[in-house]
Amino acid sequence: MEYTSGAASWQKVLRRAVAGLVPRRKGLRRPGWSVGVPLIAAAAGLLFTTTATTAGGTALREDRRPQLNQLIEERREQVAASEQRAATLRHDLEERTSTLAEQDGPIRAQQGRALAVREAAGFTRLTGPGVTVELNDAPGRGDGRLPEGVSNDDLVVHQGDVQAVVNALWAGGAEAMSIMNVRVLATSAVRCVGNTLLLHGRVYSPPFKIVAIGDPAALQAALAASEGVRWFKDAVDHYQLGYQERVSTVTVPAFEDSTALRSAKVPE
Repeated sequence: MEYTSGAASWQKVLRRAVAGLVPRRKGLRRPGWSVGVPLIAAAAGLLFTTTATTAGGTALREDRRPQLNQLIEERREQVAASEQRAATLRHDLEERTSTLAEQDGPIRAQQGRALAVREAAGFTRLTGPGVTVELNDAPGRGDGRLPEGVSNDDLVVHQGDVQAVVNALWAGGAEAMSIMNVRVLATSAVRCVGNTLLLHGRVYSPPFKIVAIGDPAALQAALAASEGVRWFKDAVDHYQLGYQERVSTVTVPAFEDSTALRSAKVPE
């Protein structure tokens, strides 16, 4: 009897099975064996083909961060183009409205009412005394290693940290506020994706700068009384996160995002 190595032996048996040449063993029917092996081989080939198709020609565990970064950059460019088009259309609308207002008394009256509430609604640029708060991630170590007992989550600014500062400033009587030089209202949503900030469809990286106009003493007192802000300051001491708070004359831009109402609830 001929003996071969493991891989060669299996290849030889498979060739014989497909050709129907595998010798019959006692109690084994040749027809069932000759039909079963080709079916198994076909199923294995189908499995390999399906796996390759699912992987898209790449490793299943391939790092897709470059593709995600490219997608984020493409979306950012689309948002910027849409904002530019919206600004152009808004300017055109204002010019047409002004022209009509000169010829129509009721339109002129409504335009006057709108102008009277623009400042309160956040559609005008404001300057005044206020507070600037800046939050930043902890600096990275040269060797890229983390201190013992510390995770990556401990070293970055989270959504709750930004919200704690924003809520404290509103509670302290802020008259106007901006985040990363973008005007925000009391209804503006602050979200974080990883260690980046998502605001009005745009993505920002740390450090995150929050500016509020109002009585500086009241704003600072509200920050000191906020439990969420105190927790972040504790993390600053333990993990070297960045926190800066300063008083000065500040400016916040006008609100430029969409004012469309997406949902509403009737008060009970």
